[in-house]
Amino acid sequence: MSDRIDILSIIEDKSKFIDFPNLNQESFKPAVLSLINTLKETVSAVTQNTEPATWDNVVKPLDDASENLSFVWSAISHLNSVEDTPQLRAIVNELLAPISAVFSEIGQNEELYAKYKALKAEDAFKSFSAARRRIIDQEIEGFVLSGAELDEAGKKEMTKISAEEAELSQKFSENLLDCTNDFAIYLPKDTDRLRGIPEGEKALFAQQAASEGTEGYKITLHMPNYLPIMQYADDSSLREELYHAYTTRASEFSPAGKDNAPVMTRLLELRVREAHLLGYKNYAQVSLVRKMADTPEQVVKFLRELAAKAKPAALKDMEELIRFGTQTLNMDQINPWDYSYVSEKLREAKYSYSEQEVKQYFPEPAVLSGMFSLVEKMFSIKIAQKNVPVWNPAVKYYAISDKNGNEIAGFYTDLYARSGKRGGAWMNDLRSRRLLDNGAIQTPVAYLVCNFSAPVGAQPSLLTLNDVETIFHEFGHGLHHMLTRQTELAVSGISGVEWDAVELPSQFMENFVLNWDVMQTISSHVKTHAKMPRALFDKLVASKNFEAGMANVRQIEFALFDMLLHMDEHPHKDTVEKLIREVRKEVSVVFPPQYNRFANSFSHIFAGGYAAGYYSYKWAEVLSADAFSLFEEKGIFNPEVGTKWLDEVLSRGGSRPAIESFVAFRGREPSVDALLRQYGLLEEK
Repeated sequence: MSDRIDILSIIEDKSKFIDFPNLNQESFKPAVLSLINTLKETVSAVTQNTEPATWDNVVKPLDDASENLSFVWSAISHLNSVEDTPQLRAIVNELLAPISAVFSEIGQNEELYAKYKALKAEDAFKSFSAARRRIIDQEIEGFVLSGAELDEAGKKEMTKISAEEAELSQKFSENLLDCTNDFAIYLPKDTDRLRGIPEGEKALFAQQAASEGTEGYKITLHMPNYLPIMQYADDSSLREELYHAYTTRASEFSPAGKDNAPVMTRLLELRVREAHLLGYKNYAQVSLVRKMADTPEQVVKFLRELAAKAKPAALKDMEELIRFGTQTLNMDQINPWDYSYVSEKLREAKYSYSEQEVKQYFPEPAVLSGMFSLVEKMFSIKIAQKNVPVWNPAVKYYAISDKNGNEIAGFYTDLYARSGKRGGAWMNDLRSRRLLDNGAIQTPVAYLVCNFSAPVGAQPSLLTLNDVETIFHEFGHGLHHMLTRQTELAVSGISGVEWDAVELPSQFMENFVLNWDVMQTISSHVKTHAKMPRALFDKLVASKNFEAGMANVRQIEFALFDMLLHMDEHPHKDTVEKLIREVRKEVSVVFPPQYNRFANSFSHIFAGGYAAGYYSYKWAEVLSADAFSLFEEKGIFNPEVGTKWLDEVLSRGGSRPAIESFVAFRGREPSVDALLRQYGLLEEK
C-alpha cells in the first residue's frame, strides 16, 4: 500500500490533478476527521481574537479551513456516487455524523454569529464590494436558519435533526441504488421476447450478459435498458415486468431494510420540527427563505395556473394516445406500461420518424464536439481534452482556455451508466474559483455526470434527443460554475445563487438543441458521417410539442406534490401516498396502478436538496424561455447577446440577487409568455 496516496495530501496544491485511482481509501476517514478538527480550531481562533472584526480575520480564515474540508469531502462523496463499494459506503456513512455536527456547531456558534454582525455594523462594511456585502448578509441569515438564536436545548435538537437528516438522505440513496442494481432479467439467445427491440440495444444486453460470462441477454433497471424495453418491446408482459420492478424500487415490495417509506416519513417529521424550532409554520417556508419565490402559497398558485393552461392539452394527448392504441394497434386497453410503447408508435405514424432513426445522427463524440463548438463561439473560449488520472476508464477531462490561451477552468465527464453508479444526471463542483494569497486565481473544476448507454463494441454511444438535451442541460450548470468571474468562494459559480434560479443556465442551454445551425454541428451519422438532413430536422421541430401537455402536467404534478408535502405540518406514514393520489386527481392525466411507489425513488426531494424546491424546474423554464427569446430576436450566434449572457448571468454567480441578473440581461422582469408560446399554450391576441 506504500504507493497509495493519502487523500489529505490533495489540499497541499489544489491545482494538481487528483490521482483518483491511487487514493488510499484507508486515509479517507482520518483525513476528514483531521480537517474537521482544523476547522474547529480555526473557529476558536477567530472567536477568541479580541481585535475588531475584519474580512481578513473572520471570513478569510474560515473560508480557507472550510474549503480544505469541502475539497476532500467532495472527492470522497463523488467517488461514492459513481463508484459505490461496500468499503467506501461504510466510510461515507461513518463520516456523515461528524461532518453534520461540525457545520451545525459553526452555524449555531453565538460568538461567531456576533463577529459577522459586528462586520456588518462596521463602517468598513459600506466600502466592501457588493459581493462581500451579500456574503455577510447571507451568512447572518444562515446563522439564523442554523439555530444560532435558539436556546441551548433548541440548538442541541437542531444539531441532532441535521445529523439524522443527513443519514436518512444517504440511506434513501443507498436503498434506491441497491434495488436498482439487484434486479436483472436473463433471457436466452434464441428468445422471442425481444421482438421490436432495436439491434443496438440488443447488442448492449448481450454485452452485459457476456461481461458475466453468460450467453443470451441481461436486462437491468438502469435507464439505457429500461427505456428501450418500455418504448420498443412488443412483448407486453416484458414491459409490465420491468415497469413493476422499476416503480416498486425501495418500497415494501423490496428486500427487508430497503423500504424508503419509513425514511421519507421520518425525514418529513424532522423537517417540520426544524421549521417549528425556527419559528416557521412549515418546512416549505424555511426552504423559500433563500429562494426567489416569496411564499409557498405563491408557488402553489403559479403551479396551479400553469396546470390550468397545460391540462387541456394533456387530456387531448392522452385521448389521442388511447385512440391510437386501441384503434390502430388493436390493443384491448392501454396500461401504464404501454404508454411509452404506444407513444413511440404514434410518433412514428404522425411524424414519419423513429427515435432510433434520430439516434444514428447523435454519436456521443459528435454531440460533445458540436456543443463545445457552440459555446466556444458564444464565449470566445477553447475546450480541449487533457490526459489526467480518472476514476474509471470511460471518464474524460477537458480544459477550458480563454481567447489568450490561459486555462480558466476544467471539467470531468462521466457519461455512461454502470453498476455502482447513482442514476440520473448532475453537475457537481470539485474546486471553485477564488483569489489566492499569492495573487493568483484558483480555477474552477466541475464533474458532469450522466447515465447514457455505453458504447457497444467499436460503436460509440448513440444518444437519444432527450439525452442530447440532458448533456446540454448539465453543461449549462457546468458553464455557470466554470465561467464565473467571482473571486470569493461563497458567491463563486453557483454558490450563493437562489435555488430556484440555479436551473436557469441549464434550462437555457437546452433551447439550442433544436436550432438548425446548431444541429449541423452536433449531428453526424454513425456510419456515413452525414449531417442530419433538413427533412428529418423539420420533423423533430414539428414534433417538439408532441405530448408536451402530458410532459408538462407530469412535472407540475411532481412540483405541486413536493410543495404541498412540505406545507403539511403533521406528516404521518400515509401522508405521502395519500397526497400523491390527490395531486394526480387534480392535475394529472396518468393514473398508475396502486402498487406504484414513485415517491420512494423521488431522490430530488428526499436526497438531492430540492425539498420544497422542485418547482424550480418550472420556474427556471419561464426564465430560460424568456432569456432565450432575446437570442431568437437578435440571432442565435449574435456575439453581443452571448457576451451579455456571460457578463450579466454566468459570470455573476451569487454576487447579486438572481432577479437582478435576469433583468440586467433581458431589460425587464420575466414573463411567462415565452414559455407558453414554446409549448403552444399561448392564446395569441
